[in-house]
Amino acid sequence: MPTITLNAEQRQFPDPLTVAELLRLLGKNPAVVAVEVNRRVIPRPEQDSVQLQEGDVVEIVTLVGGGSDQDESTSPPADQPLKIGPFTFRSRLFTGTGKYSSYELMRQCLAASGCEVTTVAVRRERLFDKEGKSLLDYLNLDRLTILPNTAGCYSAEDAIRHARLARELLGNLGNPGARWVKLECLADPKTLLPDPIETLRATEQLVSEGFLVLVYTSDDPVLARRLKKAGATSVMPAGSPIGSGQGILNPNNIRICLEYLKEDDPDYPVIVDAGVGTASDVSIAMELGCDGVLLNTAIAQARDPLRMAWAVRYACEAGRLAYLAGRIPKRLYAHASSPMEGLIHTSR
Repeated sequence: MPTITLNAEQRQFPDPLTVAELLRLLGKNPAVVAVEVNRRVIPRPEQDSVQLQEGDVVEIVTLVGGGSDQDESTSPPADQPLKIGPFTFRSRLFTGTGKYSSYELMRQCLAASGCEVTTVAVRRERLFDKEGKSLLDYLNLDRLTILPNTAGCYSAEDAIRHARLARELLGNLGNPGARWVKLECLADPKTLLPDPIETLRATEQLVSEGFLVLVYTSDDPVLARRLKKAGATSVMPAGSPIGSGQGILNPNNIRICLEYLKEDDPDYPVIVDAGVGTASDVSIAMELGCDGVLLNTAIAQARDPLRMAWAVRYACEAGRLAYLAGRIPKRLYAHASSPMEGLIHTSR
């Protein structure tokens, strides 16, 4: 009985023994393995004729991966819906209605984005365009919850006035968006950064009037905490200045905002608002742990708005999945992804 080294283990086998007989003895399918005898690969047609001798070194190898057998899935694991006050949404992407070249293109992009919430501004000049078309004619009010915003307001008084008008208008339309407002109190027309004092004043007043206030603010964690304490239903820190397309400029501040806002309320909704330029910016915001992203210019001013609407939709979903999955830790050195067990014997 010859002694053969088989995959680094010495074993005795009956004599005579061919490679093919060895595989049959081991119960191995020759179609899914490769055989090496004394460092020479034995092609499958030769395995019946190659006789194994005393002292031969045999390697039998196959292909392995890093996973285990699982049922194939055609859909991602279930996620809880986004909850903002009394509202519940499947999509975590909020869109705007401004800057589109036509209402028809806007309608197509809103549908492609999969959004369930879209923002509108209260403006006399935007009720009808030059052709007599109304913005509202292109919004599916059965599917969309309208989020009125106070864009263009530079004082608490102006923002509160716009919010009241929006509530009246949407109430007449029977849209549930009459219950909430996206609050913007801007400091100046050049930067469009929020005025923290006026924003806090307006938040306190609108909350006292029963509004659900989603408040646009800077990425200042201290102000974010003050706004939540004032009763804001959602704090919406900017990724970068409105319409700038610079993406998430200060992810560390966003992380701290999330920590402060969720420390005693993990389900408190935090939505990045402003500065998104492309799909990867959306993914970054979602991977940080934000509950949603609100954008407008990134779609409306893209070279192909409809394609970008699809892109940011998938990016939002991908970023959320990645956050829930949990990224691997960053390491300085390499870490092999293939199993280290069963390595073929080397000469070193």
